[in-house]
Amino acid sequence: MTTPLLSVNNLSKTFQRRGQNVQAVDGVSLTIQPGETWALVGESGSGKSTTGRLILGLTAASGGEVLFEGRSLLTQSAAEWRSVRKEMQMIFQDPLSSLDPKRSIGYSLEEPLIIHGIGNRRQAVAEMLSHVGLRPEDAGRYPHEFSGGQRQRIGIARALILKPKLIICDEPVSALDVSIQSQILNLLMSLQREYGLAYLFISHDLNVVRHIADRVGVMSRGRIVEQGSAEAIFTRPQHDYTRYLLNAILPAHPAAPDGLRAVVNG
Repeated sequence: MTTPLLSVNNLSKTFQRRGQNVQAVDGVSLTIQPGETWALVGESGSGKSTTGRLILGLTAASGGEVLFEGRSLLTQSAAEWRSVRKEMQMIFQDPLSSLDPKRSIGYSLEEPLIIHGIGNRRQAVAEMLSHVGLRPEDAGRYPHEFSGGQRQRIGIARALILKPKLIICDEPVSALDVSIQSQILNLLMSLQREYGLAYLFISHDLNVVRHIADRVGVMSRGRIVEQGSAEAIFTRPQHDYTRYLLNAILPAHPAAPDGLRAVVNG
């Protein structure tokens, strides 16, 4: 067995809302191996995105443990986090949230390289734009000049330019048309093979997860209620909530095997 790239143990987050405690994440545990796609699925408000932000240190955890290559993250100083974030990046649902509308995309891609003191920045930007299906000369253009799918390619390029080992993908295709979703998913899988990336892929859409995931965790009300291989989750679901989610997607799969329908409905 290889050392896990990421280990999350009993992670929790409690928010104060209107004088009351709200448990957004409640005892989440998961392990991601190098090069693996681990999908976290559930309905809106289930705690998926909060879990991703806790892992990256963008939101402070209330309890639990996050280990990256065996190193504990929740006790890191700001300086220590900077080195860790070179290895862990995020792709957002709305790529505009990570792009400055007043800056060219070339500058937005160079910025992480500047922060981490990496040279040959113009060459790195040109190469990364080509890798995600854009042109090197696009570096001089601004975010509003691109389509939604192109902006997501830019977001992927920004996440990848530091050559991380883990990327947290937070609903990266949910705002895109179905035809564009497929292109972006294929791009993510191609880049994963090329760079040996691991993904924590956060989504509410099991159609998307079925296409990309190695392992799946099903999240409801802040807890992971079931996890296992993608094959097991889709063909032999054990939890009622997993069956509910799978039943909800069956109309989009008229050619699904009868066995799958029987298992989900059973």
